Amino acid sequence: MSDKQDNNKKKDDKNKNQNLLIIIILAVIFACVLLLIRTRFTGSKEEEITYDQFTAMVEEGSISKVVVKDGKLLLFMKNEKGEPEEEYSKTVRLIGTEDGLNELLKDTGIEYSKETASAAATALSSVISLVIPLLIFILFLNVVLKRTGGMMGFARSKAKPYVQKETGVTFADVAGEDEAKESLQEMVEFLHNPEKYKAIGAALPKGALLVGPPGTGKTLLARAVAGEANVPFFSISGSEFVEMFVGVGASRVRDLFEEAKKESPCIIFIDEIDAIGKTRDSRYGGNDEREQTLNQLLAEMDGFDNSSVILILAATNRPEVLDPALLRPGRFDRRIIVDRPDIKGRIEILKVHAQKIKLDDTVDFRELALATAGVVGSDLANIINEGAILAVKYGREAVSQKDLLEAVEVVLVGKEKKDRVLSEKEKRIVSYHEVGHALVTALQKDAEPVQKITIVPRTMGALGYVMQVPEEEKYLNTRTELEAMVVSALAGRAAEELVFDSVTTGAENDIERATEIVRAMITRYGMSDTFGLMSLEKEANRYLDNRMYLTCGDATATEIDHETMRLLKEFYVKAKELLSANRDVLDKIADFLIERETITGAEFMEIFHQVQAEREEIACPS
Repeated sequence: MSDKQDNNKKKDDKNKNQNLLIIIILAVIFACVLLLIRTRFTGSKEEEITYDQFTAMVEEGSISKVVVKDGKLLLFMKNEKGEPEEEYSKTVRLIGTEDGLNELLKDTGIEYSKETASAAATALSSVISLVIPLLIFILFLNVVLKRTGGMMGFARSKAKPYVQKETGVTFADVAGEDEAKESLQEMVEFLHNPEKYKAIGAALPKGALLVGPPGTGKTLLARAVAGEANVPFFSISGSEFVEMFVGVGASRVRDLFEEAKKESPCIIFIDEIDAIGKTRDSRYGGNDEREQTLNQLLAEMDGFDNSSVILILAATNRPEVLDPALLRPGRFDRRIIVDRPDIKGRIEILKVHAQKIKLDDTVDFRELALATAGVVGSDLANIINEGAILAVKYGREAVSQKDLLEAVEVVLVGKEKKDRVLSEKEKRIVSYHEVGHALVTALQKDAEPVQKITIVPRTMGALGYVMQVPEEEKYLNTRTELEAMVVSALAGRAAEELVFDSVTTGAENDIERATEIVRAMITRYGMSDTFGLMSLEKEANRYLDNRMYLTCGDATATEIDHETMRLLKEFYVKAKELLSANRDVLDKIADFLIERETITGAEFMEIFHQVQAEREEIACPS
């Protein structure tokens, strides 16, 4: 048996002995409390009197009944009306023999009886009344101590230790985050060969903070580090430190680092560190438990001795709320950004998740990557899995490109709602609305090409949608491209008003998206003639909901609203003008979509060019 196993066994034996001692002490205390309660409340309703007082009461005739029990006389009195009471209220010790009592009560009219109780039954009753509650208490206490790891178990770390073979994940299983992998590989190499770095004077970074949106693979990277490092790996969530009792979280931090020092070299991974690492702020009152936990974590990260090789990994999607003292060099020396993957990263992620999937020759990962711009790794894994499920559903032996493209729609906009049947009028409105989007997109040279148009309702609320796939991934948008996006977004509402001389609620999401783009042009991108290059808005949660807040006064905020309304009206007019000038194309494609319900981008462009050619022939006959 190894020294480590020996130490663990001794520690377990010590914990068991401590638990047994605690159970015995608490059981004795509980038994004493039970005896006190029993003594205090047993017979609390009776009053003991002297034998002389008893004989006086017999002569007065205030007693209705006497019962002899356990060497005592139980006296049932008469009430004010002279009626016998149902319960005894006084007791008196029996003096002499029962013959003398018979003589005293003779000819008095007092009812007299005797109750005999077995000594064994009395003793058994007393034992049962004490033992059963005591056993229940001991059982409950034993369960609590086992679950908490002892009386001080609340203060012990809940970190889960892993070794290389248990995670089953290596850097080969992580794709699309090459820069993050490179930074972490350097740390793993340091853990494997510390002497190589120490020879040149380099020191191991004490901590690395993984930052990025949900689903980008922060926890997966940490598991890969565990798989590559081949050293003990402690994993815990930030919320597991914090309890209702002040001081418990700090004690758990101490216990975690004590365990880690014994296993040095090792890695500690704290997921969602923002649960304990929020900025300490006394303006609105603080959380003493959380702040004590943070203070202890700061002290432990500073207090490593040179003999301990401990690497701290932490993950969060809210770096802006973390305490500055936690982020400074010497604690978290590296901030590793795990952002949404680019097209190259998405292709690699799709390939990794498709390794165990049977694919046919039609699968094109680049086309899928273009159709999933902005999608995180967890969604891409879901798309591959949904594609495999669809292939089985349609009876195929391998997954095709058609299955994967349909899976993209399922993940992003939901499944088709086959039970929702639109009326003919609603179908026409939705058809013109979607064709309005697609037609204005095709008429603008700075817009993305149309891949698909459908008026089949989806489970996420869409009655129809236009799927656009860029020809290449872009990282910058020009002003004309943003304006084209807004005009295309408003074109659905413009088509409704142009054709039906009325509008519906179907443009809600389009208006929201158009307003968001226009406000960003004004407040963040410096694309407003009124405000120029002035920054008027900042991000609050970059990696979560990307919520923005204004950094200007109320008067300026009002001007921003007016400028936003002006630009939206201008772009809406432009959308109506484009549709009015191409009304014949709008009508023909809408009729075709009503008949087919779903058409591809190629079919859309074929009708578009056909109508344009017919228009040119009429304008210029041969």
